[in-house]
Amino acid sequence: MDISDEQFEAMINKAMDELPQEYIKNLNNVAITYADKPTTEQLGKQGVKHGQLLLGLYEGIPQTQRGAGYALVLPDKITLFKHPLLQVTHDQKSLFEQVKRTLWHEIAHHYGLGHDSIHRIEGK
Repeated sequence: MDISDEQFEAMINKAMDELPQEYIKNLNNVAITYADKPTTEQLGKQGVKHGQLLLGLYEGIPQTQRGAGYALVLPDKITLFKHPLLQVTHDQKSLFEQVKRTLWHEIAHHYGLGHDSIHRIEGK
């Protein structure tokens, strides 16, 4: 399956529209972007081993760690990785669902949730 950058960006925008808006409207100082694949540095920082995939990445200061001195900082960044997402899906519908799930996961990190909390919430 192949998808253009424009189609992928539209899919991200649609996923943003479908996620609970109370979480979207309260995103503070966050840029949401995409790349074809993660860099070697991103993979290394996340401890991704050979053969594993990184679908998305949150880079920044979670809201729970922002104190009174939080000012004049670059935006946090959520990146979705197009090629790994394409590798784990088989059609546009499953790609959209995975984009939405990955976006939610990275937004949860912005709100300070760790993997255990995210998986517990996703299990409900």
